[in-house]
Amino acid sequence: MSGTAEPERVPPMLRGSLITMRRRCGKPTCRCADGVVLHEGPALSVSVSGRSVTVSLRPAQVPAVAAALARYQAARDALEAQASAGVAALRDRDRTRRR
Repeated sequence: MSGTAEPERVPPMLRGSLITMRRRCGKPTCRCADGVVLHEGPALSVSVSGRSVTVSLRPAQVPAVAAALARYQAARDALEAQASAGVAALRDRDRTRRR
């Protein structure tokens, strides 16, 4: 094995939102124990089967996850546009038949 780390793989498409998680670590002497200054880290939040799921991320993963979220949104927008065009085509067909 070489000393270089292999880049983390991220699925090509993801749905959800990038969020910043804030939490206490549980150590009684930590700066976060009083709740004023909490630990922060990036995470992906997504609803799965009606339940909110949070996946912690490493900072190095954030750009790839953001790109996967953008690809999902672009694909979703394209699908919505196709569906709207299909509805418009059906409505136009019905209008022409009535004439």
